Formats: sequence, C-alpha cells, structure tokens
Amino acid sequence: MKQTTRFALMAAACATLFYTACTKQDAPSNADQTSPRAVTAKSGPISVMYVEVNNNNLLNVGCYSLKKSGAPFFDYAIIFAANINYDATAHKAVLYNNPNVTKVLTNKATYIQPLQAKGIKVTLSILGNHQGAGIGNFTSRAAAADFAQQLADAVNTYGLDGIDFDDEYADYGNNGLPQPNDSSLILLLSELRSRLPGKTISIYNIGVAASYGSYGGHTIGEYANYAWNPYYGSYSVPATPGLTKAQKGPAAVDVTSTSSSTSTSFAQRTVSDGYGVMLFYNLTQTSIASYLQGTSKALYNDSVVAPAGCSQPWTSQ
Repeated sequence: MKQTTRFALMAAACATLFYTACTKQDAPSNADQTSPRAVTAKSGPISVMYVEVNNNNLLNVGCYSLKKSGAPFFDYAIIFAANINYDATAHKAVLYNNPNVTKVLTNKATYIQPLQAKGIKVTLSILGNHQGAGIGNFTSRAAAADFAQQLADAVNTYGLDGIDFDDEYADYGNNGLPQPNDSSLILLLSELRSRLPGKTISIYNIGVAASYGSYGGHTIGEYANYAWNPYYGSYSVPATPGLTKAQKGPAAVDVTSTSSSTSTSFAQRTVSDGYGVMLFYNLTQTSIASYLQGTSKALYNDSVVAPAGCSQPWTSQ
C-alpha cells in the first residue's frame, strides 16, 4: 500500500484510548489483558500510532517515553498494513502479508517483542487490496468465520495483541465480487471475537464500518474495543454503535503534516470532552520528541523524552 495513496484520502487528526490506569468501570470490557505493560502506569487517554512498515521501522514507536513516569508515550503500535486479497481458485478472501509486513511478523523477536516488553501493544491493520474482497462483503457467516480464523491464526502465530480493520482500497465489485452489505462486518467481528476473546479489535471508522455499525440486534461495540476518526487533521467523534466515550477517538493526527499546535489543541479537546483515544499516523525515523511536547502536557501533564539515536532507519524488502 503506497503511503501517498493513504495521504490522498485523509487529512490529519488525533484520537485517544484509555490506558490501564483508568478505573475498572471505565476500562472497555473487551480490553486485552494478555500483554505486559510498563511497570509505571500513566493516567489519561492512551495514544495509538500507525506505522507504514513499507517505509519505516516499527521499533521507533518505542523511542518515546514520559519523563516523570517513564511510561511509553504510545500505547499501541499498529503495523500498517496486511491485506485482504481474493483467491480466485478457492473463491474466498485470504490474508496477504507483503514482504515488509512479513519481515516484521516473522522477525517478531526483533520488531514486536521489544515493544511489548516496554508495555506497548502491537496489532496488525487489515486493509483492502483492490481485488474486490473486503471486510464489508462477506455474504455468509461461514465465509466471515473462515477469514476470522486466518486472522486469529496470524495473531497467535506472531504473538500479536490484536487486529485493526481499515475498509479502504477494497474496490468492491472487482473480480465479480459483491458490494458491501449490512451484515458482513458484524458477522466478521463476532467470529473474530469468539476466537480472540482477550485481544484488542479496533475500527478505523471509514467505509463499511461507518455505514453498517449494527445488524440483527448486534453492534460494533459488542465485539470491538475501540474506534477512531480516520481523517487526519480533523476532530470528529466516530458514530460507532455500542462503544463508550472511553473507547472512541475523535482526534487524528499525521505527525508529518499536522501542526504541533493542532495536535496539542486536539489533545486538550480529547481530555476535556472525556474521550479515551488519541490517534497518530506516519512515524518515521525523524524524531518527533519536540513535536509531542504540547500534546503530552495536555494528555499526561508530562513531557516526552527520546534517547538520541534511538530512532532507526528501515531497510525495505
């Protein structure tokens, strides 16, 4: 997935997720309890970073911590992105990992486990790939269950903390496949949740997720932990049924194009409005420690530190 294509569809903003320091009644019921956390917890919303692993090193998410508490600034590192492809022989949706995603996953001891050891959860984003297959056009529970099993196998094989869904670039209709329907997403989420009861499921609230958040008396909130605004540089509350304010991120920020003052403003608004997620995108090798200072003060009343030389380049496959 080309980085420039994603930039063309979205503009920047930020969204926040509650950290484990929130009270028990505020914590999402589906929250993942399986991965290690930082020894010193932080209070306030949690921060999520998407990393384009075709171009950038996932490990850079772990370079940023809070000065007073020592907790990581980012709570989630999302591998962007695996794909939903269409197998014309088997006539079904299949999970595809390009060479760079494969490099991260198969070298989990190098790229995934060091982040988890710092208390950062690592999840895999699932994105369309112009082949007509997507999260929005499963036509039966059996088909949704088959793909959910593929995702669960990946999570268990690579020691991931969950799955993120991004309904872009599916190009519904290609390969003679159907357009989105109102049951597909709910079927997929319910099947995945049954297979990953303790893991995180998040929703990038675009495409089918923004249109079909409920079906047959069931909602996204029964199965997903979080949903966030997909349009960078804007502040917009996701209209995802069944999720609480603590599980929603209205602010989305692209750290390469959204100004630091806008990021700070979004962070202040996220806290004052009582939302639980701040979303960031496009971490590169260039340090963003200075960029994050105002945002960190607003979210955590703490400053950000990043050791010199921590950020590393990426050798793409």
